[in-house]
Amino acid sequence: MWSEFKKFIMRGNVLDLAIGVIIGGAFGAIVQSLVKDVIMPPIGLLLGKVDFAGLFINLSGTKYATLAAAQEAGAATINYGLFINTVINFLIVGFVVFLVVKQINRMKKPEAVAEPTTKPCPFCFTDIPKAATRCPNCTSQL
Repeated sequence: MWSEFKKFIMRGNVLDLAIGVIIGGAFGAIVQSLVKDVIMPPIGLLLGKVDFAGLFINLSGTKYATLAAAQEAGAATINYGLFINTVINFLIVGFVVFLVVKQINRMKKPEAVAEPTTKPCPFCFTDIPKAATRCPNCTSQL
């Protein structure tokens, strides 16, 4: 059983997947910082000094000045500002992945397309060799 597990783990696909997950986690932290520390402050400033991370709807009926205070008190809240930040994170990650895949596909060599070796018979529509002068199925002269 140990040897089967070792063989499974040492396969290239498993290692590639593990490396991708680790790099993806680090990349997610970078994007989260980009959104939280670089993108959202100017957007908040343009919209009248709004901090999206602090936007929430209090469902408990008690008044709280900040989201942190409401969470500390255990109040039920809808944190739509954090949701907006998460959506922006997702859009940035999706766009960057799109750009990376697009560049990788551009760098790949186009695969050679094999020349067809058959052609359809114009009378019975069966596939026949390209060099044939008579169809072996319907015996029509080509």
